Order: sequence, then C-alpha cells, then structure tokens
Amino acid sequence: MTEQKKKKMGLTSKIFIGLLVGAILGSIINWKFNTDFIQKYIVEGVLFIVGQGFIRAMQMLVVPLVFASLVTGSMSMGDTTKLGKIGIKSMAFYLTTTSLAIAIALGVSNIINPGTNLKLTLPTAAAKEVVEKTSMVDTILNIIPTNPISSLANGEMLQIIVFALVIGIILAKLGEKAKTTANFMVELNNIMMEMTMMVMKLAPIGVFALITRTFAGLGLSAMLPMFKYMFSVIAGLGAQLFLVYMLLLFVLAKVNPFKFLKKFFPVMGFAFSTASSNATIPLNINKLADMGISKKVSSFTIPLGATINMDGTAIMQGVAVVFISQAYGIPLTLADYGTVILAATLASVGTAGIPSVGLVTLTMVLSSVGLPTEGIALIMGIDRILDMSRTAINITGDAVCSTIIAKQENMVDLKKYNS
Repeated sequence: MTEQKKKKMGLTSKIFIGLLVGAILGSIINWKFNTDFIQKYIVEGVLFIVGQGFIRAMQMLVVPLVFASLVTGSMSMGDTTKLGKIGIKSMAFYLTTTSLAIAIALGVSNIINPGTNLKLTLPTAAAKEVVEKTSMVDTILNIIPTNPISSLANGEMLQIIVFALVIGIILAKLGEKAKTTANFMVELNNIMMEMTMMVMKLAPIGVFALITRTFAGLGLSAMLPMFKYMFSVIAGLGAQLFLVYMLLLFVLAKVNPFKFLKKFFPVMGFAFSTASSNATIPLNINKLADMGISKKVSSFTIPLGATINMDGTAIMQGVAVVFISQAYGIPLTLADYGTVILAATLASVGTAGIPSVGLVTLTMVLSSVGLPTEGIALIMGIDRILDMSRTAINITGDAVCSTIIAKQENMVDLKKYNS
C-alpha cells in the first residue's frame, strides 16, 4: 500500500500540488491578507528567498549541463563523412524540422499572446541589466567565441553551444586518440544529469514559493494567461504534427500519411505516458519494422533522433520565450527571434531524452535574449502534461524522418506499409 502511495505521489504530482496550493494561498493573501507585515516578511522575505534560491540552483546547472550534453550529443553523431548519405540526410531533416517547429511556436504564440495580461515586475537583477538590442549581423558574429573560457565563465550560451558542438565532432573524429577526454565528457554529462535530478527534487518547494509570491501580487488574474500558454503549446504541437510531418511524408516519401499516423499511434501513446524519448527507442524501431521500414535505416535514425531531434521541446521553448517576454513587458526584435530559433535548434542537439530536462535548457534559451529565468516558475507546475505531449511529437518526428529516408533509399516494404 505504501509503495503504491509513493508511486502516485511522484515528483510531477508534488510540483502540481505546489503550484495549486501556491496559487490558492497567493490568491487568499492578495484578497484578504495583503498587509505590510505579510508583504515584507512573508511574500518579499521567506517566499522570495526560497523561490530565488531554487532559480539560482537551476541556473547553476545550465552552463556545465549544456556544455557536457552538447559535447556528448555531437560525439554520438560520429564522423559525418563516415555516416554517408543517410547520416547527412537525417541531420539535415532533424535540424530543419526543429527550426520550423520553433518558427511555428513563435508564430502561434504571437497570435494567441498568452502573457500579455500578466504585467509582472522585473526581478531587481534583471531590471538593472537593460538588454542592448544588437543587429542581426552582430548576433550572427557573436555566435563565434573569441575566448571560449570567457564565454563559459560569463554564460554566453550561443558561443558555448558552438564551442561544445565543435569539440564533440572533433572527439568523434579522433576516436581512440581522444578516448580519455571523450570518457571524461560522458562522465561529466552523467554527473550533471544526476545533479539535475537532485535540483528537480526541490522543484515542488521552489514552485510553491514562486507561485505564491506571483499570485499574492496578481490574484486569480494570473490563471487565464497560464491556460493560454498551455493552449499555445498544444496548438504548436498540432501544427507540427499535421502541417509539417504529414505534409513531408506526403511530398517527400509519397506515402499515405494517415496510414502512418494510424499505425504509429500506439508508439505515440507510449511516449506520452513515459515522457521519455530514450525509453521509446526500442518500440519505435520495432513498430517501424512492422510497417515495412528497414531496420538498417531506423536503427541509426531513431537513436540519433532521440539525441538531436527535439521538435516538441523546441515548440515549448519558443512559446515560453514569447509568454515570458510578454509577461514582463520586454519586446523582442527580429534579431531576438532569430537568436531564439538558433539557440533552441542548437540546444536540441544535446537535450537528453528524459522527462522535463527541456525546462533546464529553457533557462539557456531565455538567457540568450536577456529574459528573466524567474518566468519558468509560472510554467513549471503545468509542464508535465505538456512534456508528455511534446515527447510524443519528438518521437513521431524521428519516425517520419526514418520513413522518408527509407523510401528515398528504396528500403521500404510498401506492401507491409499499405496493409
């Protein structure tokens, strides 16, 4: 009985309870107990310290986690010259669909405007750092680090991403010659993943403190923007599935996309329930084999996709950027949107296929355009259901890529597919 209770009260449930209790308590404070004492010692004292402590713990993870995961992620691609046509096609497909996913997310969220009514006050530190708008040319040039060590120390995320990707590709190319360094990066990545899990265990307390403080200032008016945020993410995921994936299947593979969707739906259901791309890899490969897709293709494209193809996560990050920018009243320029597309696309290369890690890499995407990471608290409590939905989209993108490449390489049994 106790064991069943523990399973029911997992981290997700605790975060959701923290969100719910925080929203109720904050609304009550806003409605009835908005005294100077409560504001000074509870809201801006205890709740502020606990909430900011959690945010700082998440920020502590970002640079080493992103660096280690991107190095190991790009290492796992191997030397692209050895991968041949299938490898190059896969990576081109994954990076293109991820860029499209973020563009869709930015478009959808700018139509729905989920954060416009929140009017949050900027955190003191963020208020001091007025973001200087840079031109598109400067944004592109700033991607290349002049001093990688300085970039790591200062948290210049786009520069860190590029440096990590280059190191990972070189380590893959050198193979045995750089085995010690490669092993070190894998071990560092494992350590950072474990640290992420440790920090996430504090999430229910952190979310409770941050949400209580938010609702104490805004009351129940904060509920509608959160629902609009959820709707924006789900609309973006739907657009990616039906407008991008199904259209690409029809145009590039010349197969019936609805047959694909009908047969592949059980795998999407499994991914939804586990919220883990990695856990879905074996089922994904086997289901594609049943559909007539050669395992010679899928056994390469599916694990690669679980490492570098995170379209659903990219959609969440794109919507979250617009939501948080609107909530704090910080306008984004065209150059900022370009930076978001680039940062989230490159970050997807190293995002681990485990539940909720997208929230950690979101802090990096927000930092790349100077947005306060405190806004993550608003979406963290409702993220699990969205995490499950976006994982289903992530693994569907992997399968669509496998189907298109297999068809183009004449490695599909069309009788099996159409049966």
